[in-house]
Amino acid sequence: MTDLINSGFELFGFFERTPDLVCIAGKDGFFKRVNPAVFEKLGYTEEELFSKPIASFVYHDDKDITHTRRTKLLSGEVLHNFINRYIKKDGELICLEWTSIYFSEKEIVFAIAKDITERKKIEAEIEEKYKTFKNLASHFKSDIEKDRKYFAYELHEEVAQLAAAVKLDISWISSNTPGLSALAQSRLDNAELLSELLMKKIQRIAFSISPNMLDHFGLNDTLEWLRNEFTLLNGIPCNFESLYQEECLTKEMKIDFFRICQEALINIVDHAKANNVEITIEDTGKNIQLTIADDGKGFNVTGVPRSSSGIANMKNRASSINGDLNIVSAPGHGTTISLLIEKPPACAESNNL
Repeated sequence: MTDLINSGFELFGFFERTPDLVCIAGKDGFFKRVNPAVFEKLGYTEEELFSKPIASFVYHDDKDITHTRRTKLLSGEVLHNFINRYIKKDGELICLEWTSIYFSEKEIVFAIAKDITERKKIEAEIEEKYKTFKNLASHFKSDIEKDRKYFAYELHEEVAQLAAAVKLDISWISSNTPGLSALAQSRLDNAELLSELLMKKIQRIAFSISPNMLDHFGLNDTLEWLRNEFTLLNGIPCNFESLYQEECLTKEMKIDFFRICQEALINIVDHAKANNVEITIEDTGKNIQLTIADDGKGFNVTGVPRSSSGIANMKNRASSINGDLNIVSAPGHGTTISLLIEKPPACAESNNL
């Protein structure tokens, strides 16, 4: 057995000076030979390291996955970039990234590991900062939506009501003032018509600022209303198709789906010169996808400045719900905007039952 192991050490000398951890282990799960970097990194003596199974040095939370990957390794699967944590002699954890291969004819494992502890700490710090930033962004977005609701309420309940009162007064004057000249009557009729148009305009603006329908009727009904208004106001046929369970979307997701649709339709009116628009929300299995497609003049996506407010707004909203926004367009070939989000865990699990 000693000769067999020694035959596997022929090239080991080349690794004596590398800062990476280089190990040879037996099929029995014990170290047979290691380079100086292993002692330096883990802090154990040769006797301590070689007298215990390798698994005893692995952090307890990583033992199961390590055992599973080792089983695959011994069955002939090469191990690439496998990460686990080892317990140093002083009790600290060290994060190692392994590349290993098993030589079945000699029943030994040759493994090289890089110490990525600092890298993982930096990644964790970045992740924590990202979460903090995301929470702040979500907080600000929530505050903005509250402000929108307040402004929409003031428009609808206060300004629109004042316009309605003006309309009633004009109507009363028109009906209860005899002997008005034809010109005066015409001006009153015109003022009454304008006050009615003003009321409707205020209501539309209030809806676009904050659609209360989302809270009362849900996303599907709100988008159905939006696409109908879009067609009536702009003369562009717009179809909406729902192929998903609305319960799979959180309240925040519903707001952002609506806002992205709203932004896309504004862009279509301002730039696309489209004849038809299709809005679809569909369940693709693990994800839910929103698609807004038009047959307009299209554009060169790479030529649009990143600061373009419409596209930037949509991308920011997609990012805030961990979504992936993709825009496909070319001159003369229309535009398709798609938002792909992963289903919330609770929804994904319920669909698998």
